[in-house]
Amino acid sequence: MSTPEQEIEYRQHRFSPPPGATEIFLVRHGESAPARGDNPFELVDGQADPELAPDGRDHARRVGDRLAGERIDAIYVTTLRRTVETAAPLAEKLGITPVVEPDLREIHLGDWENGLFRKYTAEGHPVVDRLWAEQRWDVIPGAESDEAFGARLRGALTRIAAAHPDQRVAVFTHGGVIGEVFAQASRAVERFAFLGADNGSISHLVLHGDTWIIRRFNDTAHLATPLG
Repeated sequence: MSTPEQEIEYRQHRFSPPPGATEIFLVRHGESAPARGDNPFELVDGQADPELAPDGRDHARRVGDRLAGERIDAIYVTTLRRTVETAAPLAEKLGITPVVEPDLREIHLGDWENGLFRKYTAEGHPVVDRLWAEQRWDVIPGAESDEAFGARLRGALTRIAAAHPDQRVAVFTHGGVIGEVFAQASRAVERFAFLGADNGSISHLVLHGDTWIIRRFNDTAHLATPLG
């Protein structure tokens, strides 16, 4: 005969956010228009502001379809239109007006703004090798310091979390932002460990006070992209 203690089952625990926490879905904007030397991008506060490319608009539509079935209480975008355009399908489906959070804009690339970063990366500029070796954006002449970048992102996400306890928020932002945020959340030794989030990807954090919990990174299931 079994005893009462033997009949008790202890199932594996399924994660749930702690009371008062905020779930944040960090969405990288869809693919933006290509840089062309004869047609520079418009600038917003000194930063390149390309629109979405045709593939980027498809990314935006797919993100909207993916998240429309989730409970989303607020949507945030940056000052750069590629995030606004990516958020638009979801905002329309949910009837939510996005809030602009300037401090979640992309890293300022100094002298390499307006498409030059793409150009020099493609050409194998020696400073690009140094950037990856040292894992610092500010090896680029005139670029924003890594410390300033990290501090403004932490400040922005902390404000968002404070405004949305027990809620879920979609933040449409940039690849460099997602990389820095996840490096901070994971306390990664390598600062660039999480660079490379795909356009239109969804990453997921839970913020509870000073605790940042990683739930997923670079989810692209809605984009129908192969593993790799």
